[in-house]
Amino acid sequence: MTGIRDAEALAARIRGVHEAIRDEVVAECERQSIDELSAVVGDDAGDTQFAVDRVSETVLLARFEELAREWPCLLVAEGLGHDGRRVLPEGTRLEDVEIVVLVDPIDGTRGLMMQKRPGWVLTGVAPYRGGGETLADIALAVQTEIPLVKQHLSDTLWAIAGSGARGERFDRKTGARQPFTPRPSRAPSIDQGFGGIARFFPGGRAELAAIDDEVVEAVLGPPVPGRALAFEDQYISNGGQLAELVLGHDRWVADLRPVLEPLLVKRGRPLGMCSHPYDLSAELIAREAGVIVTDPLGRRLSAPLDVFSDVAFVAYANASIRSRVEPALRAALRARGLLGET
Repeated sequence: MTGIRDAEALAARIRGVHEAIRDEVVAECERQSIDELSAVVGDDAGDTQFAVDRVSETVLLARFEELAREWPCLLVAEGLGHDGRRVLPEGTRLEDVEIVVLVDPIDGTRGLMMQKRPGWVLTGVAPYRGGGETLADIALAVQTEIPLVKQHLSDTLWAIAGSGARGERFDRKTGARQPFTPRPSRAPSIDQGFGGIARFFPGGRAELAAIDDEVVEAVLGPPVPGRALAFEDQYISNGGQLAELVLGHDRWVADLRPVLEPLLVKRGRPLGMCSHPYDLSAELIAREAGVIVTDPLGRRLSAPLDVFSDVAFVAYANASIRSRVEPALRAALRARGLLGET
């Protein structure tokens, strides 16, 4: 039981919201220049806001106001003011809310607005039980690819807890829709595969790279002259990272930025920007597809459904890869006093 009324119908409605956001954002990317799309327009709850974000937020609010007439909701998203929360439909009392909807209207904004990499619309839905809901309570999730202007295919992935993950590939040129079943990699090792530790921004990158090298060497052995043992792909989108695992492209990924805070404090450096719960709002899809998603201690993600909390996570395509990578990763973190074991 998901605890969400008419979950299949709600998933279909959210897919419609995502498609409206996708289409409007792509159209705006076609109309405006990179400089116009990347103009900073605010620094609201959760993250810096760019002009392209405003496009998605306008569609998001209009569509969810309609959806909420059937499913009264607490909408949680960046760009909704100082606390990132809004009860819909307007005028609804919080005690009458049925669901909490955690949304990232564009995950991967920077890559998308520069037309380097697709972004994603992410949504996770949890039953509202009076407050205190976390990522572990999300029982329905949808993520939809926002393609580059020159890209004609767009994937949508969705899941309802206990029902597996589903996918659909949309052709922007013909309107054709092709369903597919997501299949993570079944490779038993990271050898010759893509994976690694996210290190997107200055501050802590050297330490994260050292941990990455240490983990790979512990799993695959020392570098071999003239041969690459493994590869990495720094996709600046947590939704995109998980999609790469779900679609069988990557073997593992870890975003450990919050874990570095004790080390950075000792160096007199700020932590900087980290992932937030909305960046992981669709991680249910990965788990329903068979991907293993945990915190650095191997536990289920349970960050509050807000726009402020910092979140670290690790994801493995399958249990075999986890059994090889996880001990090495924990050893590397423990040696640096960063595992935070309690």
